[in-house]
Amino acid sequence: MTTSPRGGLPRALRPFGPAIAHAPASEALRAGLGAGLGLLVAGLFVLSPQADLRLGLYLVAPFGASSVLLFAVPNSPLAQPWSAVVGNTSAALVGVAVTLAVPDPALRIALAVGLAIAVMILLRAVHPPAGAVAMTAAMSPGAVQDLGFAFALAPIAAGTVLLVLLAMAYARLTGRHYPLRQYDAAGPQGSLDPTPADRLGLDEGDLVEILEGYRQSLNLGVEDLARLIGAAEMRAAGRRTGALTAEGIMSRTLVCVDPDTPLEEVADLFRRHGFTALPVVQTGDRYLGLIFQIHLIRRAREDAFRLDRGFGAAMARLVARRDQPVRASDIMAVATPRATPATPVAALLPLLAGEIDAVPVLDRGRIRGIVTQTDMIAALARQSLAAPDQS
Repeated sequence: MTTSPRGGLPRALRPFGPAIAHAPASEALRAGLGAGLGLLVAGLFVLSPQADLRLGLYLVAPFGASSVLLFAVPNSPLAQPWSAVVGNTSAALVGVAVTLAVPDPALRIALAVGLAIAVMILLRAVHPPAGAVAMTAAMSPGAVQDLGFAFALAPIAAGTVLLVLLAMAYARLTGRHYPLRQYDAAGPQGSLDPTPADRLGLDEGDLVEILEGYRQSLNLGVEDLARLIGAAEMRAAGRRTGALTAEGIMSRTLVCVDPDTPLEEVADLFRRHGFTALPVVQTGDRYLGLIFQIHLIRRAREDAFRLDRGFGAAMARLVARRDQPVRASDIMAVATPRATPATPVAALLPLLAGEIDAVPVLDRGRIRGIVTQTDMIAALARQSLAAPDQS
């Protein structure tokens, strides 16, 4: 059962409890390590040993705040490259201009931060750490007098651009998406169609209106809203399947191969049975992995590029090579989702609505069946026929 992040607090105190859902320790480590590495590299470039000590200390604060967004919440609209770079740079320009024009410290700080916020909103570049950038300039009149508007270019703009580039590289290395995926960006298959789970019947304009109507445009991007709505619809559809489990819909008569099966035989099984996936098992039905048809295609395509030959020739060589035959264990996937006989269909539905063709059903490491997309469609069709007419 999913609990509220405030669930342990008395009702009267819940508004003051944490509003952020629980995150695994691995995600905390990923974000903290990324921010630390990003600031370390940025510091080597931006905070030179010859820099004024006070200015160096001041610069750490806004860059540290930017790192929280770039590495911990990279999907936030506030963390995107435009928001970070333009937000920090425009706030620095405002801070310098106010500092040069207003002598009173309290008024200078208030004007710098307030005007920076207004400018960021007008530029559609809201980035909370930029408020600290403007405040840094207003609190450092001596440094601003020396640097002038160059302060906005280096170290602020240069440092922010560097942090953004590091965040992009780190996200790619750790399996995250940064910058934010655009609503009309190509999907996993390279087409402009959203994934099946994200096809909502709503266009980008509808989603923008929802965000603006609930005043959430600063907190959530259009792409993420589409994904959340799609996930919610999938969860609701899964709930309607009731107590149906993987055991109730899985295919039980399986065609399996062992890890030493030659790829030629694997390809022949795909052709003969029309399957899209074949389990790889050891003696006693001990499950090892899955081979998907797409694995054959990708491997042949890689060989075609590597050997500079046509795809057909590469596929024929891959399947029938005699010098060093490719085995099932060489091409199988081992990190695919798995289920048990008691796994609810609600948990399988979002998996099979995405890029996964089949989910093996295991009992203590031994394969007992497999749930394919065809099995899921048939189960949902039977469920819809059994449902009472609501008209």
